[in-house]
Amino acid sequence: MFGPGFAADPYPAYARLRESAPVHRVTLPSGVSAWLVTRWEDARRTLADPRLSKNPDRHGPAAHERGRVGIPGERGANLMTHLLNIDPPDHTRLRRLVSAAFTPRRVAAFAPRVEELTHRLIDGFAPRGSADLIHEFAFPLPIYAICDLLGVPEEDHDDFRDWAGMMLHTAGRRGGVGRAVKRMRTYLSELIDRKRAEPGDDLITALIRASDHGEHLTGEEAAAMSFILLFAGFETTVNLIGNGTYALLRHPDQLEYLRGVVRAGDEAAVDRAVEELLRWDGPVEMATWRFARESLTIGGQRIAAGDPVLVVLAAADRDPARFPAPDRLDLTRSDQQHLGYGHGIHYCLGAPLARLEGRIALSALLTRLPDLRLAADPEELRWRGGLIMRGLRTLPVDFRRETDLPVGNAPSVL
Repeated sequence: MFGPGFAADPYPAYARLRESAPVHRVTLPSGVSAWLVTRWEDARRTLADPRLSKNPDRHGPAAHERGRVGIPGERGANLMTHLLNIDPPDHTRLRRLVSAAFTPRRVAAFAPRVEELTHRLIDGFAPRGSADLIHEFAFPLPIYAICDLLGVPEEDHDDFRDWAGMMLHTAGRRGGVGRAVKRMRTYLSELIDRKRAEPGDDLITALIRASDHGEHLTGEEAAAMSFILLFAGFETTVNLIGNGTYALLRHPDQLEYLRGVVRAGDEAAVDRAVEELLRWDGPVEMATWRFARESLTIGGQRIAAGDPVLVVLAAADRDPARFPAPDRLDLTRSDQQHLGYGHGIHYCLGAPLARLEGRIALSALLTRLPDLRLAADPEELRWRGGLIMRGLRTLPVDFRRETDLPVGNAPSVL
């Protein structure tokens, strides 16, 4: 594990673990020893087990400060009080307050803006007949979208794109991520102050105003929640679009099937296809860190108090005990009970937005770029470093040049 070639295809190694050592202790590249949980049933139970804490201090703040667990730089930037780092009752209170601002209605109302951004980005490369779909499409789309949703002024969007790029492309070098986190923290604090004085119709204003029975988010909590929505929200969508497109390009029959249902406007079939792409090669390889509050048993293996536990979502969602023929990509698959966005009280709050962006992005690509095909040998593609997320560094493609299709003429699947 974690050797040459592992990132490109970790699934055979995960299959061996599921079969012979489903809960297995490994030493990670960072030097931290952690338990990997690889079977679907064990994974689902572990994700919802209250005996596992999300607080990195359970493992020791020194490891966290050095970026060995959690997000590098978040402690130094005073961004610890977000949903990925806290337990009930604080988690319950914050989740309730944030959910009141991050409603399904707000996400659904955002669809026209996502479609506008999607087509604007495609306009930039459609006449060329080639593109790097990561750098020119999958990466900027969720950055600009989440900036709009949060209420970041348009003139500052490129700053966020730069910071997000540092976080994405220096994932294996903790210093770069830490610097980007500090810059983002300074900006968010200033933006929150401006929104208090001049409220808008945006998510940061909604977070500031969020209240329930007299409870409010503190300034520190609002900054931390804005940060984690940016950090967790953009990279999962980058990888959903990138991994999903790559999977389709390597399975031409599935690509043609999806192109057909998009053209037919079959919303249910498109939604089902996105869920299968999330299961087959999802954007999150391992769930974020958990730490045993007490000695416990997972899958027959004894875990000591304080030990880190990582649920391997990529392994669980290829478990043959849960999904028939799990290594086959089948966009018509009806069983959609994958764990791609987690399970339990820490289920990803931004999952509806990621799904919306993924659905619109993939539909637009297949509609507007005829003869879309991979422009590199799969062996030449490189995957980004890092433990939690799974995504390509680049995705070069060729396609027939678009000539006279007006912007917005692609059929909507919403």
